Amino acid sequence: MIDDGDTFSPKVRRWRDVFWLAIFMLHLIALGFVLVLLGLNRFKKSDRLNIDRYTNRVWEHNNGLTENYWPNYAVAGGVGAALGWIWLLLLGSHANLMMKVSVHILTTYLAVISVLCFWCKQFFWGVAFATGAALQFLYVISVVDRLPFTMLVLQKAVKMVWSLPEVMRVAYAFMAVMLLWMGIWSFGAAGVVASSRGDLGRWWLLVVLSVSLFWTGAVLCNTVHVIVSGLVFLVLIHGGRNASPMPPNPLMKSLRYAVTTSFGSICYGSLFTAAIRTLRWKIRGFRSKIGNNECLFCCVDFLFQLVETLVRFFNKYAYVQIAVYGKGFNRAARDAWELFQSTGVEALVAYDCSGAVLLMGTVLGGLITGTCAGVWTWMTWSDRVIMVGSTAMLMGMVLVGLAMVVVESAVTSIYICYAEDPLLIQKWDPQFFNQMSGKLHQRLQHRSALAREILTQNQHDTRMQDIFHL
Repeated sequence: MIDDGDTFSPKVRRWRDVFWLAIFMLHLIALGFVLVLLGLNRFKKSDRLNIDRYTNRVWEHNNGLTENYWPNYAVAGGVGAALGWIWLLLLGSHANLMMKVSVHILTTYLAVISVLCFWCKQFFWGVAFATGAALQFLYVISVVDRLPFTMLVLQKAVKMVWSLPEVMRVAYAFMAVMLLWMGIWSFGAAGVVASSRGDLGRWWLLVVLSVSLFWTGAVLCNTVHVIVSGLVFLVLIHGGRNASPMPPNPLMKSLRYAVTTSFGSICYGSLFTAAIRTLRWKIRGFRSKIGNNECLFCCVDFLFQLVETLVRFFNKYAYVQIAVYGKGFNRAARDAWELFQSTGVEALVAYDCSGAVLLMGTVLGGLITGTCAGVWTWMTWSDRVIMVGSTAMLMGMVLVGLAMVVVESAVTSIYICYAEDPLLIQKWDPQFFNQMSGKLHQRLQHRSALAREILTQNQHDTRMQDIFHL
């Protein structure tokens, strides 16, 4: 543990991961220029900038214009922002109910959209959404016994966030920034949808634009994550928001470091963390329900160990270390994971599904946003429903994710504080400390029993092989 003077001292803060900061900023500038060109090329006049002559020789003689589709994306931005703002407004009173609804409604929503896709003869997307519904159902079944503890952790995180009203203002501000960028992004995306290239060419361009939007959205979400984590960590260290030792203007200091010296680390981690974390949740859930199928278990266990190695260098707990200590991303991720493993808290972190529950809420918000934009598109341009709906879904996920991340930041800070000094959690909430300690003891006992069972089985197999050879 270091004190708040060291945590927020400029002398210990250096610029980290500057290469990735430069890559991200160059990507934003270059992509912004391309988006404006793509949008202007079809704005009020087809092929205004004569760009179509450089495209492939697959022409449709499409007379669509940017303004035909741009309002549909405006609807997506409005719906996504509204869902995010509603989430933040209801955070204090109905957060637990909203998270439970997200878990149980998402499978049904995916199945309904799958049926609609088959009805519209969009077989690929019908199969994709049906597969998503099946995977979601199997995952929930595999972790249903963990949900009570997960909901307890989320309730305490909400309690922490609700006691810090400035955290809400940060989330609102970053959602406004994201909406401004989405205005430019959707202008270019509407130009792509309206272009005269074939479906394959349009889809490739939209995939590239979607990857860029995902990275940009992840960077903004993780910037909020770092800001909120720094503030929550300070509150837990000092035992309360109004404690006398609290440094002045902690939010502004955390904000300044997040958008300057630590921004490169945020850009770097945002490229990989979300994908690796989601893959780990799925593999862990399936691994626990395989049973006695040794061949399948070996295959899944190999994938699990591979992902566990990646998690050591790319995990969301790195953002707390970045916020508090100003470390580079890889070192922060490694230190956080080693801290969990050395204290045994990794068993508790692995059992907790709060990140997955929040992701379900984010995906549900994206699906609702995509549905609203898709329905309006179907009423006017039915052949572009999937293009507009899928990209609008991503917009909704990013906007709702900016609201969800404030709770996730509190969860990660709670676990880091518990690993560094459990008495910090005891001072903040004694009952919650007892519940966490009891669950940690239970999980460690479970792992010890499982290890003994595996060791006994291996010894038995070795004896049987010796008898066979004799």
